[in-house]
Amino acid sequence: MKPMLSIVLPVYNVAPFLAQCLDSLIKEAADEIIAVDDGSTDECPEILQRYGARDARIRIIRQDNAGLSAARNTGMAAARGKYLAFVDSDDFVENGMHARLLAMAERDNLDIALGNGYFHFSGDKPDIPIYRDGPPTEATSGREWLGEMLRQQKLLHMVWLHLYRRDFLAAQGFSFEPGLVHEDVIWTTRALLAADRVGYDPEPGYRYRIRERHFTPEQNTRRLAAIIRSSVRNAEALAEMAESEDPEMRRLLHWQLVDGGLSVFHKLDKIPDAAERRRQFSCLREHSYFRLLWDKAVLFRQRRRVLRHFLKNLFAS
Repeated sequence: MKPMLSIVLPVYNVAPFLAQCLDSLIKEAADEIIAVDDGSTDECPEILQRYGARDARIRIIRQDNAGLSAARNTGMAAARGKYLAFVDSDDFVENGMHARLLAMAERDNLDIALGNGYFHFSGDKPDIPIYRDGPPTEATSGREWLGEMLRQQKLLHMVWLHLYRRDFLAAQGFSFEPGLVHEDVIWTTRALLAADRVGYDPEPGYRYRIRERHFTPEQNTRRLAAIIRSSVRNAEALAEMAESEDPEMRRLLHWQLVDGGLSVFHKLDKIPDAAERRRQFSCLREHSYFRLLWDKAVLFRQRRRVLRHFLKNLFAS
């Protein structure tokens, strides 16, 4: 019999958290758990091997390190289930989240079943619901759900909150764009625009771990530069998507583009080396990034922020 649910689990150097993640997944309504070891150099391979020996549903694929998007794409290509879900390997799930989403998808003939979760602080402070209120729960088109969330300014691009019908993804030819840091932005927007039917379950079931990370100045500079590059690509992709939309959806996508695109300047400010900040600013100008944000801004305050950041960095350079 064809499997109903495949869970894709990209794994890279998360040994302190992996066992908790796997313990939660083997309790879920999954027919297969595809763990893609993306070139881990810690104890992750041994942990995966130990769990795989105990549970035949766990399929382990090892590949050279290629990043989160590539690992998800590898898992998607190997999946056999009618439905597909993604989990990040430093997080965990609970309360039968995937069983609920699966039942809702089958009952309402959904392309995407949308879920909820918590920002998880590992006991340092209380966990916070990701969606506290607002998302519509009735089955509707992905376009209508996207529009409503953008009007409420509450859309979050979190691929691991969702369950997808796999033949819907295949028909659209969806894959994650390699090399991006915030790869969920393009994926989630495209998927919602294409989905004929989506539904939302407000009960939180996913625990997204907020990790305290420490970087050397060099690591931090590389990380921030990667985020800036990804943000530029996301803005360009949203602009491309908006071109073929009706005026209302185009306006909403432009708001999303500028709202997310402005975060680049917070990352730019955090680059510790002044020469590297100037270099990144020059790259943004060369890519006409300021022009893109200025042209797509739909609110006066958005344009005011674009102009302020441009002048601040222009004088600093």
